[in-house]
Amino acid sequence: MELVCPAGNIDKLGYAYAYGADTAYIGLKRFSLRIKADNFYEDEYKRVIELKKKYPQKRLFCALNIAFHNHDLKMFLQNLDYFKQYPIDAFIVQDLGIVPILQKEFPGTHLHLSTQASCMNKEAVKMYHSLGFKRVVLGREVSLDEIREIKDACPEMELECFAHGAMCIAYSGRCLMSAYLTGRSAQSGFCSHSCRWEYDLGVSREQLAGSSCAKDSPLAKLNAEGGVISAEAAKEIAQSGILRLQERQRPGELFPVFEGDDFTAILSSKDLCMIDHLADMKKAGVDAIKVEGRMKSTYYVAMVARAYRKALDALEGKISAEEAAPFIASLDDVAHRESTTGFYYNRGDADKTTIGASDSPYLLAASIGNAFSDEECENVFKTGEKLLADRNAELEAMHPAAREAALRDLEQHPEKKIKIAAKKEGWKLYPYNALNRVDSGTELEFVSPSVLAKKVAGSEYDFINPKTGELLDWVNADHDCAIYTAVPVEEDTLVRVKDPDYREGEIRDRGR
Repeated sequence: MELVCPAGNIDKLGYAYAYGADTAYIGLKRFSLRIKADNFYEDEYKRVIELKKKYPQKRLFCALNIAFHNHDLKMFLQNLDYFKQYPIDAFIVQDLGIVPILQKEFPGTHLHLSTQASCMNKEAVKMYHSLGFKRVVLGREVSLDEIREIKDACPEMELECFAHGAMCIAYSGRCLMSAYLTGRSAQSGFCSHSCRWEYDLGVSREQLAGSSCAKDSPLAKLNAEGGVISAEAAKEIAQSGILRLQERQRPGELFPVFEGDDFTAILSSKDLCMIDHLADMKKAGVDAIKVEGRMKSTYYVAMVARAYRKALDALEGKISAEEAAPFIASLDDVAHRESTTGFYYNRGDADKTTIGASDSPYLLAASIGNAFSDEECENVFKTGEKLLADRNAELEAMHPAAREAALRDLEQHPEKKIKIAAKKEGWKLYPYNALNRVDSGTELEFVSPSVLAKKVAGSEYDFINPKTGELLDWVNADHDCAIYTAVPVEEDTLVRVKDPDYREGEIRDRGR
């Protein structure tokens, strides 16, 4: 099975490929259902082309999965020349109006039906095949048995199914809740993830007082204190329309909630995780498994891609199950919520809800580039030596009283002293792209496509400013930094550190 992973920006695209994705899917500005992802724009197509050259066997899909309005179509047509510069292998669409345009303007590019179209039966799949679609990303509501029936009925159609990530409460993400509560439409790419918020359920006294129910009606029992309402009465209350939700960060804003025979209008679903059931997906006829998450972090994309790559390699006999097991278990190190198998086995599994945001015990500290050449490394040390020599010469040239004052100041403020790195046998220098603050001496962990996690003690590395040759006591985003170490560093290595604020079993409120 093909592994299809998300890429919200160019850096994530590179890590998706490096950590095991066969294919990555991206969105272009204004035409993707993940507007808040960085998406791709301006001249980034040049970097995408270079990545495709580096990974010639990898594919690139483009999500054009918004519901197009007339002005969207006009804007898309105005940007055709720009889109044609991307090496796109397939477009993922839900709106049939864009299909003839793509078929005309991109004749060699495949068409894939988005899960937003909620395609869930064999006759629909046959119809989309007749329209020229190469692949259908099935609605998340299909079971494995239904997938098998669909594949048997239309074997020439490729079937892609979600295997990991967030699920929506609405049919395949066609949700109006965000637009209703915040004015931010999920169908235009602005989903606020309202279903993940925390709500209090109640009923306003005004609503109850205005009801025409008799005093012995189950609804009237809400006025009574204590006691237990029967299941029948609770159902009548839920279906009456008088219940109201209040989001905890929006006191005073009451939203009606209605329960029907087989649904409740507002729920927070568990995340999908099928990594232990890939054999069943393959047996059902799934051609490609998909990971959700173009708005997720680089760390998330890399770790999830790696875990599913190892699981698929084990399924295909390329590695043993024992070799894959620790990488699969490392999914717990990634920000995640409670998981479920969704609709694949039992509708009841998908109906189970949860609360809280996702959380992780780690912070992504940095990414590491390819090693400096011997000449570049030598220049860094020479620059540091010159800096120190110039400083010493400056002190020597001072008036004795001024020099004494300067030296006294350095004693009182040792952080002002110039500290340069010393050359060490067997150590190498690498670009260090800091993403979060890390103090020198902190234990680091290197993770890479083939290295599960290598702990690096504070004594096993130095932070160096490659422009000045100075040792650094700490680094942060946008600082010029390199890491000097004897620990082997594989290409595309990421650096993580323990999050000191993480508490197991507690989900922190990150705001919204």
